[in-house]
Amino acid sequence: TTCTPLALLTMKVALFLLALATGASAFAPSSMHSRALRKSTTTNMAFDMEASIQETKDMRLKHLEEQAMLALKLAVENHENPVFPNAMIAGDTVITHLLDRLGYLKNGKVTIMCVDTYHLFPETMEFLKEIEDHYGFKAEIFAAEGCADKAEYDKKFGADLWMEDVEQYDKVCKVEPFQRGLKTCKTDVMINGRTRWQGFERAYIDLFENAPIGGGLAKVNPLAYWTFEDTFDYIAKYKVPHHPLHAKGYPSMGDAKDTIAIPGVGPVENYKVVDGILTPISGEPLDVVKFENFEFVGDKTKWLDYASERLGRFQGLKNKDGTTKTECGIHVAGAEQTFDRDLWDADSKVVEVSKDGLISLKEGGDKPTVAVVYAPWCQFCQAMETEYEGLAKELSGSFEVVKFRGDEEREFVSENFDVKSFPTIVALKDGKMTKYDSEERTVEAMKKFAESA
Repeated sequence: TTCTPLALLTMKVALFLLALATGASAFAPSSMHSRALRKSTTTNMAFDMEASIQETKDMRLKHLEEQAMLALKLAVENHENPVFPNAMIAGDTVITHLLDRLGYLKNGKVTIMCVDTYHLFPETMEFLKEIEDHYGFKAEIFAAEGCADKAEYDKKFGADLWMEDVEQYDKVCKVEPFQRGLKTCKTDVMINGRTRWQGFERAYIDLFENAPIGGGLAKVNPLAYWTFEDTFDYIAKYKVPHHPLHAKGYPSMGDAKDTIAIPGVGPVENYKVVDGILTPISGEPLDVVKFENFEFVGDKTKWLDYASERLGRFQGLKNKDGTTKTECGIHVAGAEQTFDRDLWDADSKVVEVSKDGLISLKEGGDKPTVAVVYAPWCQFCQAMETEYEGLAKELSGSFEVVKFRGDEEREFVSENFDVKSFPTIVALKDGKMTKYDSEERTVEAMKKFAESA
């Protein structure tokens, strides 16, 4: 006897249905028992979700503390002159506290350095004095070169320099004092508070950074893996002294002229500078978040979201290319690269000249001259080092190609060579001076300028 294909198909369907019925019957009681058990177990455990979240946060913070202290210990114990440039923002107050726990402030093993831009909030330098007394250290303070106070700065550089040329302002008030401070303190490792949480430009930093080839510093970033919330959790846990403006709505404090509380009152056009402080034109900032009495008041996510720490900084400031400013120049790549060396060293074809030598060339030298007035800390001077060296080789025999360090002789170069910023390039021929106005500092462009001047 044979089965037709139709009969075989019918039998398979019947067997399949029987298996389903049997399976459903066999497993149903067990499933019912399992659900009942789960319900009963959940009820009996009385799971406290909030307590568990807090417990895991405490575990995380404990790990971060230990990791940060290890990083600091390794950096400090393996270098001669560790220096911590302290801006008194939230992360920096955490690092200050960690250094104190390790005993490095009272024994002077770590030097605290501060840059006073003469445009900070009044509370900032007052707070520095407070933590000096609290922890028992004395900070090394650096400001615009040759200026003992804001009045001298205004007389020398102008009160409105930051509005006229923000990049030159950064060089004068931040980068140069920063460079000079590192050099004066003989720094060989720099401690700083940068974190991955602060934004995409810092998203891949690690605890340690080796000194770059060609000059610069080793760095330790003890808070590299912390979030901004971790920072405030630590401050609350240990009752760490912190900047008083956190209680007035400021997540981060830079210059008073371009820093606002968060959330603010809309675009920067809704603010004006009053007595050096960027202030809402009408009323107080709406729904301001505060950190006072070691806890948040208001919607803390406005401060704590990714890359939100510095939202209130650099308000209304633009770079020369029109992009929004997000860095002051201190932490950009290569900012500390040449603090410990000059540009165009002894083996260079670029010749160093004195003040008298430069004046003599201006009045008429034996052959035409191209001169650069520069500052070794200036990132734009650094960027043109190779091209200007190439120019010296290209013009060898027909031009003198010289350099003069202008940041140490500002009044001289301003009066005699119309220097307003670094680098300034001039061509000197037959007693005539021609200034190079282009920012294209390639060998070809500078050579064309020199030959046509």
